[in-house]
Amino acid sequence: MALNKSMHPRNRYKDKPPDFVYLASKYPEFQKHVQTTLTGRVTLNFKDPEAVRALTCTLLKEDFGLTIEIPLERLIPTVPLRLNYIHWVEDLIGGQGNPRRGIDIGTGASCIYPLLGATMNGWFFLATEVDDICFNYAKKNVEQNHLAELIKVVKVPQKTLLMDALKDESIVYDFCMCNPPFFANQLEAKGVNSRNSRRPPPSSINTGGVTEIMAEGGELEFVKRIIHDSLQLKKRLRWYSCMLGKKCSLAPLKDELRKQGSPPCKKRKLEKARKPITFTVLKPTVAELQTQAPSIGCTDTSPTESVSAWLEKILTDLKVLHKRVPCGEAELSLFLTAVENTWIHTRQKRREQGRHLRELPRAQPTSTCSTDASAPSVPDTDTPTPAPEEPTAEGSNAKERNEQQDPEKSADVPMESPTEPKQVAAGSPQNPETVQHFLFKCLVNVKQEENDVVVEMHWVEGQNKDLMNQLCTCLKNSLFRQVAKAT
Repeated sequence: MALNKSMHPRNRYKDKPPDFVYLASKYPEFQKHVQTTLTGRVTLNFKDPEAVRALTCTLLKEDFGLTIEIPLERLIPTVPLRLNYIHWVEDLIGGQGNPRRGIDIGTGASCIYPLLGATMNGWFFLATEVDDICFNYAKKNVEQNHLAELIKVVKVPQKTLLMDALKDESIVYDFCMCNPPFFANQLEAKGVNSRNSRRPPPSSINTGGVTEIMAEGGELEFVKRIIHDSLQLKKRLRWYSCMLGKKCSLAPLKDELRKQGSPPCKKRKLEKARKPITFTVLKPTVAELQTQAPSIGCTDTSPTESVSAWLEKILTDLKVLHKRVPCGEAELSLFLTAVENTWIHTRQKRREQGRHLRELPRAQPTSTCSTDASAPSVPDTDTPTPAPEEPTAEGSNAKERNEQQDPEKSADVPMESPTEPKQVAAGSPQNPETVQHFLFKCLVNVKQEENDVVVEMHWVEGQNKDLMNQLCTCLKNSLFRQVAKAT
């Protein structure tokens, strides 16, 4: 387990390696493999496959709440290294917490990449596997962690990579990831002619099966096949990635990319993850929203659930497409797709609506009690006195136009409120993730921090981030206005 400066900055094990003493005291199965030296140092025998398996299972349980089973005759993954790959993919596709779809080529018995990606970020995975034993264990690990809705494990033919896995799929995937078989034969797997003589031998045992660690041509030919598949799949998959085991494979693969017309950049700076737009709902406001939550059908009046329910109501009124998506513990997430700007200048639209109603032509009151035109008319006590016209140039001009037009013709003209938003979709509601024409998409996270509730809006994609800022302000003001009305 190499816990060094090369680890990703967000890797939880970078500056805090696993505490074997604590883990041994909490997990009896792990405690059996822990050894204490004469100097009092607690160690683990990484040459023992049972010890390595116990450590992997214990870390996944302690740090991610995952329960898995791995056979000793199949590859036992190290958690810090796999977590590194997940963080690298997060950087490629735009940060953490965004709902994405990925493919894990050769998921292995542990199914560790999909389990980590789904648990940490709510990602959807297609996990492929060619080995029967690995396939059965992977399915079992997904099911016993209740992640079958996010992870689909499929059995594919030998030597297949992406083409066969996607032939029956119409979904566009955001990325693929893969630990390829690193070796071409048994000699190479044992380090003969493939490892620099100056390097020390591996510190841990390799338990991988034949299909997991060996392939015709080794990792070089394996990754070349992924490159060739990418030329046919093109935009069916946005990011193609693979973790290499040998540095000597890098130069030939760069040459292959150039040959296929996709030269790699010499150095590419990853785009910095956008900071979310946030606002805080303070404890008194949260308490009032909890009190009012049953009025909108919210039965769970916990702080995050109550705030989320009110946000959903406001979004529904604004005709913003939204749905709940999987997220981490102690928080709720909504995926939003704004198709039309229905939140800008709402106060101005309300004033225009009031002016429009005042400008509608009114029927003349009939009088049967007065025949003298010069006599003052007596108002009917049952008929309300119309409100005086607003003394504006626009109002008086509109009034003159209404008086001049034919009342019979004007009665046939349907009047439309200027503030009524247009219908976004006809028939069944659209899926916010798959709608084709939109202004922007974003992810809203609602989580509790001490006694307050924090709302974060994470940009996903779209035309203009300012529109998301405006919607954020509208949501915040609507929540506070709801509380103000009650008081």
